[in-house]
Amino acid sequence: MKIDEKLLRQIILDLGLKTPFVKGQTIPIKNCWHFSTDGKAVDVIFYDDADFISGMNRIYVVLKSHRVVILAFSLMDNHLHFVLYGDFEECNRFVHDYVRRTSRHIAITHGDNRKLDGVPIDYQIVDTDAYLKTVICYTIKNAPVAGIPYNAWDYPWSSGPLYFRRPGLWSAPVWLESSLKTLSDLDLGIHGLRNYLKTYMPFHENVKTIGSLVFPGEYVAFELVEMIFKSCKSFNYFYCKTKEDDVDARGGDISRLSIPMKEMRQHKREVCQELFGVDHVKGLSTEQRLRLARTLRARFNSSPRQIAALSGLVFDEIKDRL
Repeated sequence: MKIDEKLLRQIILDLGLKTPFVKGQTIPIKNCWHFSTDGKAVDVIFYDDADFISGMNRIYVVLKSHRVVILAFSLMDNHLHFVLYGDFEECNRFVHDYVRRTSRHIAITHGDNRKLDGVPIDYQIVDTDAYLKTVICYTIKNAPVAGIPYNAWDYPWSSGPLYFRRPGLWSAPVWLESSLKTLSDLDLGIHGLRNYLKTYMPFHENVKTIGSLVFPGEYVAFELVEMIFKSCKSFNYFYCKTKEDDVDARGGDISRLSIPMKEMRQHKREVCQELFGVDHVKGLSTEQRLRLARTLRARFNSSPRQIAALSGLVFDEIKDRL
């Protein structure tokens, strides 16, 4: 993502990127926010890969109407996360606009009208450099933590694949090589391009694409994120140490309410059937019980103590593993 020099200078100032590092001290920052939707509010937002592709391209389209910088994001099947830099009101409008347009897509494509109307959109203030790094890693870890079989840097519906990747080796992702095309290369004509992006807004035909996706580097400031972490070593450190509680424990506007135990027992039976073909934990191995706990935690965001009890595990032994 290209950032004009004036804005970049302001970002560097607001994020304290030139403030000398002092071990044991955090650097105060401003104009950063973590937005998310409530994963318990709807059963599904993105129904299939086509929905995810459309959802990714929608980020590029919506961003064009807002003066916002995207640092990280993750689209999950029933909720989403954005880590944003910018004026709060503008960031808030961006997220609500994205959710509104996604709801319209669901109505047109799946006939489920007004599905996302009233879905809770939560936010947190990100006020220190350490917490910014934590929230970025938390966001891109959503898929593997939820049990989806991807590394965070390979999950295709997030910004995870963008950071600290280098070309020139066999392991480099395809977009680092010469396979990137532009909208003009697709030779779709103006009407075809508008259908490709699902918008009538003006756009630049030199925007890079990968197959049917607008290259996420066109709308995510991944090079700025690399400046924030300063090194791959620092990025890996925060990636490995970040836990869900590091974000949720901040309180504020992100809820940590638990679903009633009676209802969760029914969810447990359903998930047990889905994963293991049984409706109880008796007979499940420790590894299977931990998988059950992680799945329940990811889907319903109930308290770790409740999840441990439902899964037949000891809370103190699994609290750091959920």
